[in-house]
Amino acid sequence: MPMRRHWKVISALTLAIMVALAGVGLLWLSALADPMPEAQASLDSDGSVTVTTEPWLTFTPTEASSVGFIFYPGGRVPAEGYAPPARAIAEAGYLTVVPSMPFGLAVLAPDTADDIIEAYPEIERWVIGGHSLGGAMAADYAAGNEAIDGLALWAAYPPDGTDLSEQAIEVTSVYATEDGLSTIDEIEASRVQLPPTTMFVEISGGNHAGFGWYGPQDGDGEATISREEQQAQVVEATLDLLETVEDR
Repeated sequence: MPMRRHWKVISALTLAIMVALAGVGLLWLSALADPMPEAQASLDSDGSVTVTTEPWLTFTPTEASSVGFIFYPGGRVPAEGYAPPARAIAEAGYLTVVPSMPFGLAVLAPDTADDIIEAYPEIERWVIGGHSLGGAMAADYAAGNEAIDGLALWAAYPPDGTDLSEQAIEVTSVYATEDGLSTIDEIEASRVQLPPTTMFVEISGGNHAGFGWYGPQDGDGEATISREEQQAQVVEATLDLLETVEDR
């Protein structure tokens, strides 16, 4: 084979491999976890909560507090995967907004809360939260942001370099003992990055995937309590935080 043709063949093969790998990458990015049936069941409006899906998944209580809650989903999890706890928080009177993230990754749109806050000028105080990667991005957004009065971390901790330790903000960190992805050691290490008044809430027997409704997760531990029981504790801790911000 002539040298010029040889290199043309190699170039063509290289391009084909690159295109194939890019296609596989796009398929991986676009394939998010599927919400469980319980999540789908929480998406219907009723007399106490109105549910809308555009531009964000939003749960609007009939009688709303002046405090609102923005929640960033965990990595590769759709907003609908957190519909049951979001709805429960809204049923307690707090506007709750769960934005979808590009390719399910909050790190690609960490400032989404800017648009949400602008869209609801009637809300006087905001609490932001998130699960796993979403919680890390929520912490990063809250750092130094005067628009945020509270932070709810679900199996999450601030990224390296993000320090809220001297910030006048209410923080609650909820973690689970059987979490194989956000471990207790990692949660403990995050204490120095958070205010000394931070409330740490341990869920005995809970795991990482139990913070949402999207099925099991690779690398996670085995939960010894039901998802419903874990969710009840997560919601209770988050409502305590919202009430604290409301009373400030």
